[in-house]
Amino acid sequence: MLEKVRTGRGFIAALDQSGGSTPKALALYGVPESAYSDETEMFDLIHRMRTRIVTSPVFTGERILAAILFEQTMDRQIEGVGSAEYLWTRKRVVPFLKVDHGLDDEAHGAQVMKPIPDLEELLARAAGHGVFGTKMRSVVKTADQAGIDAVVGQQFEIAGTILAAGLVPIIEPEVDIHSPEKAATEALLKASLLSHLDGLAEGQDVMLKLTLPEQDGFHHDLLAHPRVLRVAALSGGYSRAEADDRLTRNPGVIASFSRALSEGLTAQMSDAEFDAALDSAITAIYAASIT
Repeated sequence: MLEKVRTGRGFIAALDQSGGSTPKALALYGVPESAYSDETEMFDLIHRMRTRIVTSPVFTGERILAAILFEQTMDRQIEGVGSAEYLWTRKRVVPFLKVDHGLDDEAHGAQVMKPIPDLEELLARAAGHGVFGTKMRSVVKTADQAGIDAVVGQQFEIAGTILAAGLVPIIEPEVDIHSPEKAATEALLKASLLSHLDGLAEGQDVMLKLTLPEQDGFHHDLLAHPRVLRVAALSGGYSRAEADDRLTRNPGVIASFSRALSEGLTAQMSDAEFDAALDSAITAIYAASIT
């Protein structure tokens, strides 16, 4: 798994919509809120959607390096096999797990993560399922040094716990694409990331998941850092076409798309239509990820 993540060609499929983002994901998939009456039914429907994506013959490790799962997805099965185990043993796709519990209230133009009190238990359970790494998301909205320092400091503190558990953390301090100070925010964020990366010991390798930058090639310093396995990009609200275009202009960075991957897929499609649409999306995202 490590070798595939470090050197493989392809991208990361983000299939980790949680409670807050699931209704929107289902609506875009053609499943309105009237189709379910409670959270249990909602999660059943999103698992059905994810299963359809993962079991599609076009979803394979030839173009997809890894997939990020929601905790409930990890705990469920796909074709009688644990979801994480299915990804690796049947598809040769490296499984990651989203471990954060969402965002805290905004302060200093940023949102740190809510506390994760069950983290060590969750990491042990993930390791038992053969999960390779984790993902956790914070958000930065303005070029406020205090907010950026709080976000990055928390990300690296929790990353230390994840590394100690034998898993590889994906650190995701997302810059809001609508920020009026996006370029300035990205500059401060990169400086903070580089400072914290310099503090990691040899063998404490991490991955980064970042917003597609305003300046092409802006993540070069991060790509070259010896403690960084890969740098991935989130679509962040950009359309798939714009996200792919921006990604193409940032060599070395790979996609880690969620909404942009499933864009255009609907529950009403026949299997042939669904597979063709998913193949088209994978083809475009893969091409942008290998520049």
